[in-house]
Amino acid sequence: MNLLPVSYKERPGMELPNGVFLYFTRPLVMSVINCTPDSFYPPSRTFSPEEAAEQALAAESEGADIVDFGAESTRPGSESIDEEEEISRLIPALRLFRRQSSLPVSVDTQKTAVARLALDEGADIINDVSSLSDSGMISLCDDRKAALVFVHNGPVSETHNFLHTMAEKAIRAGIEKNKIILDPGFGFGKSASDTISLLDRLETIKHEDYPLLVGLSRKRFIGELTGRDTEERLAGTIAANVLAIIGGADIVRVHDTAAAVDMVKVISAVKKEAWQG
Repeated sequence: MNLLPVSYKERPGMELPNGVFLYFTRPLVMSVINCTPDSFYPPSRTFSPEEAAEQALAAESEGADIVDFGAESTRPGSESIDEEEEISRLIPALRLFRRQSSLPVSVDTQKTAVARLALDEGADIINDVSSLSDSGMISLCDDRKAALVFVHNGPVSETHNFLHTMAEKAIRAGIEKNKIILDPGFGFGKSASDTISLLDRLETIKHEDYPLLVGLSRKRFIGELTGRDTEERLAGTIAANVLAIIGGADIVRVHDTAAAVDMVKVISAVKKEAWQG
């Protein structure tokens, strides 16, 4: 990898449904809020809407730019849950948070019905790890002017073409170009060696028209590289996210908000002139 950051070129702000704008003049921190009892990282698990909302408010106080609520685990080997269960976990937590905060909210869901209710409660971004397995998701996001994250799940060799094909499909269906976020899907259908290869050439996935989101936090490949259990992977996560930002990541999705915010502050201070050049 060429250890020089890609430039943060002029890009219009991303207007979200609640009237808030996201500006990508520096990397943004997206904090994971798990409304689940079975997340792969035990300290992130919550067991009530109140606990999830409190976790989101704590992330905001630590400097998160976006909070990402999810009520169905996507860890390897996890079991899917039905629509009613996902709604019962997610919506009360989101409602409680929205009563106290206007921070941009992303919702990690594959189900259009869940996404619709989340948008009703003030969500701004739909983070669809299935990349539109539910055919109604595009029209919903178009109608609500919500931002949409496409996540690649599969071989590394297909990542670039898949993501840009999906972006073009969404634009043809009516989604505004500046409402699309791309995620190469670290940990989704990729081995540790695949993940390392993708991280090393992340700049080849980058497209100046679309923000790039990465989810590397405490992932299995870090454990394989370091021999550390999930709870001991913070240092490895920080290193991986630094490399991702150098490679062009605009958003890092993390469990450890304060540490990630500090990382971004340092990188931004050191590399500010290079990014703006």
